[in-house]
Amino acid sequence: MAYLLRRLLATFPVMGVVAVIVFMLIHLSPGDPAALIAGDLATEEDIANLRVVLGLDQPLIQQFFIWLTRLLSGDLGVSIFTQVPVSQLLAQRLEPTLSIAVLTMGLTLILAVPLGTLAAHQAGKWIDRCVMIFSVLAFSLPVFLIGYLLIYTLSIQLNWFPVQGYSRIADGVGPWFLSLVLPCTNLALVYIALVTRMTRATVLEVLQEDYIRTARAKGLGAIPVLMHALRNAAIPIATTVGVGMALLIGGVVVTETVFAIPGVGRLVIDSVQRHDYPVIQSVLLISAGVYVLVNLMIDLSYRFFDPRIQY
Repeated sequence: MAYLLRRLLATFPVMGVVAVIVFMLIHLSPGDPAALIAGDLATEEDIANLRVVLGLDQPLIQQFFIWLTRLLSGDLGVSIFTQVPVSQLLAQRLEPTLSIAVLTMGLTLILAVPLGTLAAHQAGKWIDRCVMIFSVLAFSLPVFLIGYLLIYTLSIQLNWFPVQGYSRIADGVGPWFLSLVLPCTNLALVYIALVTRMTRATVLEVLQEDYIRTARAKGLGAIPVLMHALRNAAIPIATTVGVGMALLIGGVVVTETVFAIPGVGRLVIDSVQRHDYPVIQSVLLISAGVYVLVNLMIDLSYRFFDPRIQY
């Protein structure tokens, strides 16, 4: 419990630094949101009045503390363009993004861990080579290129899945699942490649330990040996899963753009183009918070994999 409290307290300065960086990067970027909102026909006076209404005429440090005070009170602000609370915009876009993230994570764990373990068991053989070739190709090809290839082959040519768009789960589980097959497959390929390579490397290292050779000499079967080796190799794999969350968060933005899914990723792209500061800041901070929380959960899971670990 003391370790958990220390880790939770350590997240506050981390998130504070993230908040400062996010605020400075957004406000020091080129472009004036007041001019974008006012349009091409607006006069300098119109733009100046709009800057006063939006609070952009105040000193930067004052804008930061006003924003931070509202943030600590749970107010994410209001979108500059739509005049809709940011929390409401995020709530509207959260279901597609969460659906993609959860299904992608599940698909990754179901496929990557067994593939990596099998490659380690068959090290140097044709199965191992095929798995490694797949991992290298999946990790090297751009996400958007794989997405367009999947759309062309499985949607346009074979007509198996919808080309683009998203069907909400309230409209039926079947249409919801079909609309997510291609986006999740596209995003999961990179993640599967990363976890597969780490699983193969760690399991292969464990299989060379003396106690594994002793177990084999005593007649223990291949499957029990692999399960035992996988459990002892679980900590590096879990760490890779946590670190890969950064890839997952970034990949969602590209995937939602390619497949025209109205999720948080599309909201970020639209907000960046419009210089909609409140939306961009809120999404970046929430993403950083999720990443920190996932890594904390990964750290806490080490005790489950290895009871000898003491916090």
